[in-house]
Amino acid sequence: MGEIIVSDDIYTVIVADDEEEIRRGIVRRVNWERVGFQVIGEAENGADALELVEKLEPDLLLTDIRMPFLSGIELAREIREVRPTVQIAFLSGYDDFSYAQQAIQYNIVSYMLKPISSGEMEEELAKIKADMDKKFALFRKNSQNKYEMKKSEFLLPLLLDSFQQSLTSEEELEEHALSCGLLRPPKPENMEYVVLVVGMEDESGQDMTTRNSVHAVDTILKKYIRYASCYLKGRVVSVLAATQQSQSKYLHIIVEEIVESVERMMQVRCQIGVSRSIKILGSCREGYLEAMTALSYSKPGKSSVYFISDEEQKESLEQEDFNIITEKIESLLRGGTKEEMLNYLDKLGHEMSLGKNSLMACFILISQISASVYKVVYSIAGDEGIQKLQDTYPIGKMQDMERTAKNFEYMTQLCLSARKLLSEQRKKSSEVTCSLVVQIIHEKYDSQDLSVLSISQELGLSPNYLSGLIKKNTGNTLVEMITDKRIESAKQLLCGTSLKIGEIAGKCGYKDQYYFSHCFKKKTGLSPNSFRRQHEKQGK
Repeated sequence: MGEIIVSDDIYTVIVADDEEEIRRGIVRRVNWERVGFQVIGEAENGADALELVEKLEPDLLLTDIRMPFLSGIELAREIREVRPTVQIAFLSGYDDFSYAQQAIQYNIVSYMLKPISSGEMEEELAKIKADMDKKFALFRKNSQNKYEMKKSEFLLPLLLDSFQQSLTSEEELEEHALSCGLLRPPKPENMEYVVLVVGMEDESGQDMTTRNSVHAVDTILKKYIRYASCYLKGRVVSVLAATQQSQSKYLHIIVEEIVESVERMMQVRCQIGVSRSIKILGSCREGYLEAMTALSYSKPGKSSVYFISDEEQKESLEQEDFNIITEKIESLLRGGTKEEMLNYLDKLGHEMSLGKNSLMACFILISQISASVYKVVYSIAGDEGIQKLQDTYPIGKMQDMERTAKNFEYMTQLCLSARKLLSEQRKKSSEVTCSLVVQIIHEKYDSQDLSVLSISQELGLSPNYLSGLIKKNTGNTLVEMITDKRIESAKQLLCGTSLKIGEIAGKCGYKDQYYFSHCFKKKTGLSPNSFRRQHEKQGK
């Protein structure tokens, strides 16, 4: 018989056989330890065997197929209901295919025939052990994968702000943290959290960070601190949980060891961004943004560690600057040219690219500009304008914070698209306004109260704006349009009626006959009477 090689794992076994001599012989003669098993119980019938399995939860049950109370087949059926992970091996003196056939449906790992020597049994047990090793290794791997998935299911919404949007309480977040191992009870009163963002590059600056990089980081973290890590947007992101004292003691050691380990084991450069300490889990999103900002200071192809508290620059944009910029953008949208808009955005983009501002500041500015664009569009074009803009440039489609260049490009296109939309809206509004003015003049030219002021009041526009709009779109002033309509109507009355000049003046909206005559002559070159006589002569 060859050498039996087994793994270091020891599995527990229960032996069941109604023949005591045979049962005791199996227990005594087999070198259980040699083949990786330990006998933890014996049973002389199926009922006792079932009770022991429920109580002791062995890894393996070695049972005779024919026993009192419950046969091996019946026992296997019951065990599959109550302890489905227990492996079952049959031992029988009956070489009957029907038994083996029945055994298959209960996922029996071995079917051994009596009589069997201790050596033969050890060989068969070694095979069973090897098979169990594979199954349990897979089980542990799947369990670990599920555990890692659980971490990701917690960390991703925590870091991406989904929990805040769903108004998840701090107590609920801590329950999630307990379930994935970030916390353990009881939670210390002075617990703090720090977010690490880790990136890996080769000497040329080529990104080498993969999902497998998470393991490299975790290998170091588990030596010092409670943590939870995940792969997020091309980076390894870890949330560290410890007391203030532990954070102060281990944080610098941890990041330096991660860098050293990655360089030595993976032959790549390691860059780490570190957030400030965070008091509550609900603020981890801010910690993630801080760590990303710190990471942005790193140089390509060089290992480095940047703490946001050390690297955040004072010259970064302030809220006052944001307000000035957004006001300028709004002004250009309302009245500026395309060239003016492009020039201003080019200048702004150049200033942002100088590296004086944090990623967070740039992201906030771009977000505020985008919000201002939508505000202006709504004020001029209403819901319809918002919908048109949303269809092409949805405000929620902003890229990740770290992609400043892409975000700025997106915002620039948003501004230009909004300007074009507003221009079209103004043109459309101008055309509508001009049509309304023409309609009002045609309907009310005979009213002596008709004027630039009365028309502007009716349309809810300022007289100056309305006058300018009419001049721009028609080439005539509003007064000229009113006069033209009145004189045209006067011509028709002079030619088609015998009304007196004073009566015609009144019907055309003039209070004074002499002023009417003055306007008529200025427009036609003839007095009203001369115009009538000329028409009469032409008619004869």
